Amino acid sequence: MHIAYSAIQNTTPHKPANQVTAIRQHSIRLEAYQATCSKYSKEIVAIQKYIPGWLPTYPVL
Repeated sequence: MHIAYSAIQNTTPHKPANQVTAIRQHSIRLEAYQATCSKYSKEIVAIQKYIPGWLPTYPVL
């Protein structure tokens, strides 16, 4: 999952200029994370057979 959202993480500044920018960036990252999890839901289920409760980690700044 890191590969799926690393590009998003690396294209945004690490210290947003204001709170509105920070909220927008978080919203974009959340939408990308949810889309990626949805796209790879079968793979996630397969991993969870061996690691119950596993979920991809959410990207952080």
